[in-house]
Amino acid sequence: MLKLRVALACALTLGALSPALAQDTQRFRTDKTEVIVETVARNLQNPWGLAFLPDNRMLVTERAGRLRIIEADGTLSDPISGLPKLAVRGQGGLLDVALDPNFAQNRLVYLSYAEDRGEGRAGTSVAKARLSEDRKALESLQVIFRQEPSYTGGNHFGSRLVFDRDGNLFVTLGDRFDLRNQAQNPANHIGKIVHITPDGSPAPNNPFLNREGAKPEIWSLGHRNVQSAALHPTTGELWTVEHGARGGDEVNIPQKGKNYGWPVISYGVHYSGEKIGEGTKKPGLEQPVYYWDPSIAPSGMAFYTGDKFPAWRGSILVGALSGKLVSRLETNGNRVTGEERMLQNLGERIRDVRQGPDGFVYMLTDSSNGRILRMKPAT
Repeated sequence: MLKLRVALACALTLGALSPALAQDTQRFRTDKTEVIVETVARNLQNPWGLAFLPDNRMLVTERAGRLRIIEADGTLSDPISGLPKLAVRGQGGLLDVALDPNFAQNRLVYLSYAEDRGEGRAGTSVAKARLSEDRKALESLQVIFRQEPSYTGGNHFGSRLVFDRDGNLFVTLGDRFDLRNQAQNPANHIGKIVHITPDGSPAPNNPFLNREGAKPEIWSLGHRNVQSAALHPTTGELWTVEHGARGGDEVNIPQKGKNYGWPVISYGVHYSGEKIGEGTKKPGLEQPVYYWDPSIAPSGMAFYTGDKFPAWRGSILVGALSGKLVSRLETNGNRVTGEERMLQNLGERIRDVRQGPDGFVYMLTDSSNGRILRMKPAT
């Protein structure tokens, strides 16, 4: 009887994984606790974004241009039909996914992606659509935002989607690898965070609504390539993490109308080794809350609020691509007070990090044979 109880408890903890996946686990020691990392699903091509459906299934984007549902046992659905026109090249393709705050009633899904604009040009766009009742198609797709201008290159599209507490949407945008100070120019969307309503209109509290020559969707400017964003669980403020060049990855709390410096100031240098802009500080430009030098190439973040890792509550978990790790940042108010680097022996580029409804931590690995991983206490 005891063996039966143990077996049932293990099955519930693993979320009814298939036997092959349930055996694919690794154990790691961290500063606060020992953890197990297990494979939930595999055979995903460069998975990029993750959202949990109300029934605890997962909606996952693949940068190559597929949107799938992942069952509890790790089974991948066939690709969902009805996606917008994608530009799958370089760092572009299908990027983030977010559910409407009223998804249970309206079934609306929001996608960010590199949109094919024709003539070899592409730009970050956001579309919304209704997930069909059978979960096989997107219906009534509508593009609600397009980053302007578009470029022929394939780098620095951003892009994370975060709903604020009023139901409006933050969209993080890259600088498209344009070093001509376009991230400083409020007349375009390059290197900006924008704030829009669910229909794509500028949010009503935006700072440039009545400023001539400025895009009214802009929330903040002077960003390089923001691929991590989340709301603070207590204050409701947006926090972001963005890529530097060689060094200078930054944690910021973007305030409306403020300028975060790129490419005028940075704690990194260009890939050539040359100095960036005017140094690390300049009046009128904001300082980061925290930065990395050398770079870890951050992508994906989550504030941990669950009960499975009580010692981590209030920490920010940040995935790292070139760093191949998860960075746990301890916070106190608006300050980062410490860092722990975890899972370095996993050897995986971590594209996204999310807290699941079960309080465990879920991660996407960025590879042509990408996986969804789940981290839980080793108990």
